[in-house]
Amino acid sequence: MKQFKIIALLLAFHMLHLSGIYCQSGPQQAKSFKLAICQMKVMGGDRTANLAHAGEMIANAAKGGAQFILLPEAMDLGWTDPSALTQAEPVPEGKTFTYLAEMARKHQVYICSGLIEKAGDKVYNSAVIINRDGELILLHRKINELDIGHPYYALGDRLNVCETEFGILGLLICADANTDGFVLTRSLAYMGADVILSPSSWAVVADHDNNKEPYGGMWKDAYKPIAKDFRVWIASCSNVGWMTGGPWKGWKGIGCSMVIGPGGQEVLNAPYGENADTILYMEIKPEPRPGQGTTWHNYWNHLN
Repeated sequence: MKQFKIIALLLAFHMLHLSGIYCQSGPQQAKSFKLAICQMKVMGGDRTANLAHAGEMIANAAKGGAQFILLPEAMDLGWTDPSALTQAEPVPEGKTFTYLAEMARKHQVYICSGLIEKAGDKVYNSAVIINRDGELILLHRKINELDIGHPYYALGDRLNVCETEFGILGLLICADANTDGFVLTRSLAYMGADVILSPSSWAVVADHDNNKEPYGGMWKDAYKPIAKDFRVWIASCSNVGWMTGGPWKGWKGIGCSMVIGPGGQEVLNAPYGENADTILYMEIKPEPRPGQGTTWHNYWNHLN
């Protein structure tokens, strides 16, 4: 009987140890970090200018104490700019990724950015997360692309997360967050994401009046329920500047980047406007996951 009790105790200890691996409730709780939202001007088809500006913002953000830097969707060429069909490059070999990797190593920061990727005979609207060593740790290809983007980009076919000292990170691109039922965002939360990052490209018609029709409501409606239900952070960074090519030529990128905290509260709202090129900072403190798998339903039932 004594041997049985000893074995039972050892098994119980073993199970507790395993539970600490699969959720963030144990001693491996993720570190807090300073996130820089680089709401940058993006010039359609001008990779050289865009990378130079991104480099300036990364350097300034690093000087400001940022440990993680978030850049917009299609940062190198601009969203739906026709240059995607001729200037897309492979990851990790292309100029855009190579430059971002160099910046990550130089400034010892993590970088998340949108870029236009060439893979075989296909072009993707992609995003990457790069660690301090300049290594690719997550690649995502946009899944829920707008219809006007279909002539430019093939569709992604998978979701993934990556583990860092700052917790488990999920990655979406812009309209990925607006699927029916927000299924892609919820899937990342079910996969254990502590923080979901979303490079975006939010634009409006040239004469849009933000006083009469404030921008951003649709994104808050998409982000807040998931942030609340899963106690997860969601950060989205959009570009600014005029769109000079493609189906939205003459529209303007207007920023309005945002961060939604666990519980669904708005914790950062960036300025609106085609000239609202800026860097904003947010201290991100990942929370212990209150559920995993089917235990999420126990957590929600308890709240109700």
